[in-house]
Amino acid sequence: MKKTRQQQLTQWLKTQGSLAQRWLRLSMLLGLISGILIVAQTWLLAALLHALIIAHTPREQLLPSFVWLATTFALRALLSWLRERVGFICGQVIRQRIRQQVLDKLQQLGPAWIQNKPAGSWASIIVEQIDDMQDYYSRYLPQISLAVFIPLLILITVFPINWAAGAILLTTAPLIPLFMVLVGMGAADANRRNFVALARLSGNFLDRLRGLDSLRLFNRAAAETAQIAKSSEDFRSRTMELLRLAFLSSAVLEFFASLSIAVLAVYFGFSYLGELNFVSYGLGVTLFSGFFVLILAPEFFQPLRDLGTFYHAKAQAVGAAEALETFLSAEGEQMGGGTQTLAADAPLALQAFDLEILSPNGVRLAGPLSFTLYAGQRVALVGLSGAGKSSLLNLLLGFLPYRGSLTVNGIELRELACEDWHRQVSWVGQNPHLPAQTLRANILLGHPQASAAQLLQAVELSYVSELLPLLPQGLETEVGDNALRLSVSQAQRVAVARALIGPRRLLLLDEPVASLDAHSEQRVMQALNAASHQQTNLLVTHQLADTKDYDQIWVMNSGRIVQQGDYATLSTQPGLFAKLNAHRCGDL
Repeated sequence: MKKTRQQQLTQWLKTQGSLAQRWLRLSMLLGLISGILIVAQTWLLAALLHALIIAHTPREQLLPSFVWLATTFALRALLSWLRERVGFICGQVIRQRIRQQVLDKLQQLGPAWIQNKPAGSWASIIVEQIDDMQDYYSRYLPQISLAVFIPLLILITVFPINWAAGAILLTTAPLIPLFMVLVGMGAADANRRNFVALARLSGNFLDRLRGLDSLRLFNRAAAETAQIAKSSEDFRSRTMELLRLAFLSSAVLEFFASLSIAVLAVYFGFSYLGELNFVSYGLGVTLFSGFFVLILAPEFFQPLRDLGTFYHAKAQAVGAAEALETFLSAEGEQMGGGTQTLAADAPLALQAFDLEILSPNGVRLAGPLSFTLYAGQRVALVGLSGAGKSSLLNLLLGFLPYRGSLTVNGIELRELACEDWHRQVSWVGQNPHLPAQTLRANILLGHPQASAAQLLQAVELSYVSELLPLLPQGLETEVGDNALRLSVSQAQRVAVARALIGPRRLLLLDEPVASLDAHSEQRVMQALNAASHQQTNLLVTHQLADTKDYDQIWVMNSGRIVQQGDYATLSTQPGLFAKLNAHRCGDL
């Protein structure tokens, strides 16, 4: 990773830290107070040793000093616990805010944009990579200030006692952050590569799990297992590379800290032998000064060593921040976000003029389209695969951007508030998603305030009532992850019930019976046809027989509407609809 990019990511991380600035300041304040207690504790300990060994002071007279020494030990332990708690809260607050930013961005970009990446990659970003920032905010950021203030405080205390000891500490201290930065730069780059490999491994593994049945049917299970093993081994190698850098950094820090303490010990040893007495302001080196400096020396380097240890938390956070910052700064075409709302209970009509449907990246998917969908009209949309039918539905759902004009009761779709627009739309697709735990919760998902009578009516109209005797707990039956305890036809009926329980003004149907058996198809279409007479309705289907009773049929080809009319008219006119009807016997 280039140095400028690392600096950008570090600045981005610090910007996110402003979300919990007061917790960061409190953590630094507690650390500084703990540093002051370290000096006081060392002073008391050195004074007690000097009094006992040199001055032969009776122990009874030193009892208050012993009490103060025990008090400093207790206070340091308390402050250490408080710092851990404050640091955790600080990291937790920031992680929650970043996670909320990611989820808001996912909602803004929409499902069409999200589908470009495996689900495992999003799971890695939302869970693992954000969690890996905890130590950066809870420990590293506060430690940056403490690594400056605590050594400075110790130097201010040591220099009046023995300027030679202070000079030794001052000379050796810069070596630690210097080597820490040199090693840490390599660690940040290794962390970045590690996160990329982890995201790729997570995505591939989840995709293989989802497609396990297909892999077995095509005898690819062994090959994919070997591929996962190879990817796992590659990730293990990257992780070990990272650990080697961590151990190298720790060894460097310990070496220079030990070297400095050893030089101090040699200096005081020769001083006590009478060889180096010229550096103590003419007063000689006392037992107090020697004990005080030697006990305090490890504490002088401890903040720097802690910073070195936590520097790997920074490298880890920088590696995680690359994917997060790139994602949060991703820009797509404007898909809405307006503030206008539709008049309550007014019939809903749509009108398009020179409408071009775009991908989130701005690539044209379909169009130009010009059409009018009148209030209460029932329109069937047919055409070959790839003609643009699903793109039009995704646009009407608010998941894709567009150019040109698409108005809803005279208001541009992009100017409508997303939440208000989604309250007007019911949707049933060919692959129903049931995210809630129970059957009842999935039916009430979009209309949780529905009454018992409304729930019962939706259950009857969607023929879910036929399924209840087969389920162990009726509406309270748990459907499992991805509705594993339900068949496709059962899940589809639940999706229909969900669409019917809160009647909206626009009903969008995307091949709702594509995967159903004949009996279930008949039941689902009966329910949907009954509901379609109560609202504006747009049906995408490959079953031409289902379009006979619809007011209009729009035939799409290569992203455009090439024919419009009812079933009887289009069947007798030359064109794509007649060809499809003749060649496929009514089954497109």
